[in-house]
Amino acid sequence: MLSSASLQTSPDRTLNVIQNEGMYALCCTLLLGAACAYAQTSLKQFSASLENLAQRVRPAVVQINVIGYSLPSEEDTSGGNEVLSRQRSTGTGVILTPDGYIITNAHVVRGARHIRVRLLPNGPQAMSSIHDAKLIGADAETDLAVIKVDQRNLPFLALGDSLLVKQGQLVLAFGNPLGLEGSVSMGIISSTSRQLKPDDFMIYLQTDAPINPGNSGGPLVDIDGHVVGINTFILSQSGGSEGLGFAIPSETVRSVYRQIRKDGHVHRKQIGVVAQSITPVLARGLNLPQPEGVIITDVEPKGPADKAGMQPDDIIVAIDGRPIQNARQLEVSVYRRMSGSSVKLQVIRKKQTLTLDVPVVERQDSPERFADMVSLEKNLVPRLGILGIAIDDSIAPMLPELRHQFGIVVAARSGEVPYEGAGLSPGDVIYSLNGTPMTTVKDLNKSLDQMKNGDAAVLQVERDSKLIYVALELE
Repeated sequence: MLSSASLQTSPDRTLNVIQNEGMYALCCTLLLGAACAYAQTSLKQFSASLENLAQRVRPAVVQINVIGYSLPSEEDTSGGNEVLSRQRSTGTGVILTPDGYIITNAHVVRGARHIRVRLLPNGPQAMSSIHDAKLIGADAETDLAVIKVDQRNLPFLALGDSLLVKQGQLVLAFGNPLGLEGSVSMGIISSTSRQLKPDDFMIYLQTDAPINPGNSGGPLVDIDGHVVGINTFILSQSGGSEGLGFAIPSETVRSVYRQIRKDGHVHRKQIGVVAQSITPVLARGLNLPQPEGVIITDVEPKGPADKAGMQPDDIIVAIDGRPIQNARQLEVSVYRRMSGSSVKLQVIRKKQTLTLDVPVVERQDSPERFADMVSLEKNLVPRLGILGIAIDDSIAPMLPELRHQFGIVVAARSGEVPYEGAGLSPGDVIYSLNGTPMTTVKDLNKSLDQMKNGDAAVLQVERDSKLIYVALELE
């Protein structure tokens, strides 16, 4: 501003001051205008990039409609009878291959009798289409499932690398929230490795991108359009999105998808150790050389780690050259490996640093392990929708102690469930059908073939060391 003192100087100087300050104001105005124009241009470019991204991703996102049956939940306090209820549910999936393989959440297709997929329009003149889908396989532990539609040349998305995802990174969530197909929301990665339970091997990407019921199974994509996660659930006090959404990382999705597509189930891996996270108290009490990391508390005799030379009280500080802070990281790293591969562990033992190459093997307590031992020709039980394997001298040692020394182990589901009822699960052991003992798959199929549609089939089953009846109405 011009002061009274400056106005009392000579006319020429006063004119120069006025001109200089006028020029300064003009420059400020021009710079501000340029900055506004630049900001407006940047916003337009940013908006255009999001529009292009949505247009590329949206055709590969599908709406999944499921008709199925379910029993009342354990939380149901209505006091009603345990009867089956017919349910319809809606979820989301993402196409991963042009020939129709789709990844979604296992809870979206749980109990499904019929699965239909709505393909969204791909282009301004295109229309949505509905197709029947087949369940290839589902994994309850990771809450992932693979389904397939018989179509060709479909738009699809590639799985990204969730290990490269950073906190604060921009992401978009696609899905069908509350049945509103083709919706997209934007947010950031709130956490790259959120573990909700201390003893849970699963970790999630946390995002504040709005996710609501119906988004389950939809893709969480980065700005390049790569799927970095599969939206799975939210934490909410109101029932709506509160910015606490969780997605299964793409590295887990990739492993589960490949195994289900190849074998119809997931192989559980282990290295034969019991690992525990080191805490400051644990470190002080045992005089450990560091306050963090992983200590091995037990090694399975003659297991992979034992044969590789690992010992109790070994401290693992790195896996394949990557530092490790807790036991969960070890479990997740092993879980993602393929059977027959190995992990390179850097270990501290009594102030000595060692490198051990430990094989990764199949976890023997997994009920899905029997699926590799059966075939459709020999083991299919069509009227129950399962693949079964008779207990003999080779199968019995692979099972926990059973009530009987005979029976048929449910190795896997066949994909189609031709009955009404809660059904059978891998690992179940069938002892009898309507009171008649069953010892072979051939006997079971012969007895079922003699029954008519609508007949009651009551199976005595051992599940989790308990005897139960599974009552089915044949179709």
